[in-house]
Amino acid sequence: MAMDRRVFLVLLLAGCADTSPQGPLTAVAPPPPPQPTPAKPAAPPPSPDTPVPAGELAFDTWMKDFRVRALAAGLSPALLDRELSGVTPDPKVISLDSRQPEFSKPVGDYIRGVISDDRIAVGRRKREELTFLPAIEARYGVPRDILLAVWAMESAFGQLQGNFDVIRSMVSLAADGRRRAWAEGELIAALKIIDSGEVSRAQLRGSWAGAMGQTQFIPSSYRSTAVDFDGDGRRDIWSSDADSLASAANLLMKGGWKPGVGWAKEVLLPAGFDYSVTEVEKQPPAWWEARGVRRADGLAWTAADAASPAMLILPAGATGPAFLALPNHFAIRAYNNSTAYALGIGLLADRFGGGGPLVTPWPVETPLNLADRMAAQIALSRLGFDPGPADGVIGVGTRKALRAWQQSQQLPADGYLSADMVARLKARAGISP
Repeated sequence: MAMDRRVFLVLLLAGCADTSPQGPLTAVAPPPPPQPTPAKPAAPPPSPDTPVPAGELAFDTWMKDFRVRALAAGLSPALLDRELSGVTPDPKVISLDSRQPEFSKPVGDYIRGVISDDRIAVGRRKREELTFLPAIEARYGVPRDILLAVWAMESAFGQLQGNFDVIRSMVSLAADGRRRAWAEGELIAALKIIDSGEVSRAQLRGSWAGAMGQTQFIPSSYRSTAVDFDGDGRRDIWSSDADSLASAANLLMKGGWKPGVGWAKEVLLPAGFDYSVTEVEKQPPAWWEARGVRRADGLAWTAADAASPAMLILPAGATGPAFLALPNHFAIRAYNNSTAYALGIGLLADRFGGGGPLVTPWPVETPLNLADRMAAQIALSRLGFDPGPADGVIGVGTRKALRAWQQSQQLPADGYLSADMVARLKARAGISP
């Protein structure tokens, strides 16, 4: 996507534990099959997470087991025969899914890539050209600039949607096993889309991870959330701009979007500020103002924003821009659970609406390689501060542990893992450079 996973999503993607696929992704759990006789109960269907042998035998075993679960989920044998016959795993999908980025892109670099002059110009032109935007905004309560930003980041305004066969991608991910339960749920959802007759197999194209169309919906989100806004009888997120943007608006609304409330505001922090409240306190702006926090643009809070809880986030640490994240920041993260992605959407939307650049510039940051990110997590664990698994993903748990360690060392507790902070942690934990 232009998502941060890409965004991730969006997006895939920097951020807060922080690059999960768009939306709440829950697999369909099939019920157990009926027992033939009381004396000899049938064995339960194989668990989606049961390991299988390697190679072709592994795939054949998985396919046989999946068929049991798919039938239990209500899919017909004829549909399974037609759509899955001859399907083989796609090595490219497996490779992309298992690829852990060696370097983590600094959030400032990510945002600079998101907010380009060309993208701003296109977005501003689209907001004037698309006559259906006010109607979508009125129905769902999501501002047009936010929707345009999602559209821009997910598919470059519909131009880059991906051309993978969604069924084969989900078969590949499910058979591989790393995310089997989730991928099987999405595979079943995709097969149900085909079975409904709404979308053909040939039309079901998307990213390698199964995100589809101009707004990159996974199959389960398409089934539950896509809408027919242009009234032609089809929920067409591939060819219809109106359906695509209205579907994104519906997803954000279901994710908790609050009409009339902002997404975030850049703020300035006073000297000697207690950074340990970062990503912890959710308080109205007046609470933050009492501690010296001020809007960077010098403007007053709207009544709706003033009544809303706000959380301080420091995506680039104490030396970078600071934001009070309002409830709609977290609604954006229902689309792609990444702090960087949500910032990218919000800041790009602000620019579409005529806003200017940030007051505090993004600092020049050194990308951290995977070994250093994992070493920092291991060091925090050795020092008694639990960051969660040492997976190299610097999310909420790692930042919380880092803030606690920083506070214990009388350092600014901003939770930001810089190259200097990695070196300090490794030295304290006795990990060789």
